Amino acid sequence: MIELVMSVCLISAPDTCKDVNLSYMGDQVTPQQCMYHGQITGSQWAAGNPGWRIAKWKCQAAREFAKL
Repeated sequence: MIELVMSVCLISAPDTCKDVNLSYMGDQVTPQQCMYHGQITGSQWAAGNPGWRIAKWKCQAAREFAKL
């Protein structure tokens, strides 16, 4: 599984930042697909979170799995 990791910062307080991890499910997702779709996913996330800006982002192998 691949995850998109975005470092986001508050627009009103630029020193307040956090990481947001979004997972892509499936064994067939490649890092290249994540980089391509990550731009779209990041734009959608930013539109739904107008108080935050994306400072940087990357794709990486998922480190944690959600607890159900």
